[in-house]
Amino acid sequence: MTKPPTLTIGIEEEFQLIDPVTRDLKSHILQILEENKTILAERVKPEIHQSVAEVGTGICKTVQDAEREVLGLRRFLRTLAEKQGLRIAAAGTHPFADWREQQIYPNAHYDKLVEEMQLIARANLIFGLHVHIGIEDRDLQIQIMNEYRYFLPHLLALSTNSPFWLGTNTGLKSFRTKVFDRYPRTNIPDYYTDYSEFDNFVKLLIKTGCIDTGKKIWWDIRPHPTFPTLEVRICDIPMRAEETVTLAALMQAIAAKLYKLRSKNLGYRNYRRALLMENKWRASRYGIRGKLVDFGMEMEKDESVLIEELIEFVDDVVDDLGSRKYIEEGIAKIMKNGTGADRQIDVWNTTHDIRKVVDYICDETEAGL
Repeated sequence: MTKPPTLTIGIEEEFQLIDPVTRDLKSHILQILEENKTILAERVKPEIHQSVAEVGTGICKTVQDAEREVLGLRRFLRTLAEKQGLRIAAAGTHPFADWREQQIYPNAHYDKLVEEMQLIARANLIFGLHVHIGIEDRDLQIQIMNEYRYFLPHLLALSTNSPFWLGTNTGLKSFRTKVFDRYPRTNIPDYYTDYSEFDNFVKLLIKTGCIDTGKKIWWDIRPHPTFPTLEVRICDIPMRAEETVTLAALMQAIAAKLYKLRSKNLGYRNYRRALLMENKWRASRYGIRGKLVDFGMEMEKDESVLIEELIEFVDDVVDDLGSRKYIEEGIAKIMKNGTGADRQIDVWNTTHDIRKVVDYICDETEAGL
């Protein structure tokens, strides 16, 4: 029997740097990094655009550890931004910023990416949440990834936080996913029989010059190329730190439940990518307020019902993980108050002032800190 996975948690969040006067993005990460390089210790990193700041936790053994680090990192980044006269904002897209006005971070890796992807890379002005779950055995990573794919649209629906693009209400709850779709090797992967099949796929892409590293496979879930983790990448960054922790706890619980089933010689059904992409589209369009397809029942169901079923699905592992409160109370709060996308749209409908939407995002990003 495969050694049980540690199910550790690592969380990466991508934040917007905001000019509090104009409410626009500010290409200022270079200045932040330069001024604070002696204390950053890899906690804050740049992304392709200089108006983005990425923070990442260490390896967290419990959800409680992850919560402390997420809160601490948001406080830390807020302080660094305030020293530069800026605010931070957590949303999958900026409500009105124009990607054509953003400066690219001066780095050979990003230069190469822009040369390869051209406008697609320059326009990729988006902000996500990535969560690493510790699964050390590579074959087990693939087995759990195959089954995990079914739950990705539900996680996306709960995280939707990007309804605006270039000052327009797109009508989608997660427009970020549509922006990122333009990259190659994105979206939900198909399933693999074992790690060797996946590894051969990666090696073929490298051999034929499609990619130079496995890091350029940007699926919604992937075995991380270097870390012993399964990385869930489908979510918009949520506004509130507590929402990030709730989602991370749920992601860990899904992995734990799928491993528990497998340890009993049981399993969850694998579905074709084409079917799962139908649910991803619905999640990006409607969030938690729409319907997704229950492929086992071959019928539509309200996403709220499917979320309840997901909570029931992981019920027998959350106490061992110490995450019942985070999942049950956190998801109930999201379902009651709406996701970040729902709340952004509410502010817009009330004020018809896109700058007020930015102010709201900034305030929510600091909530609970």
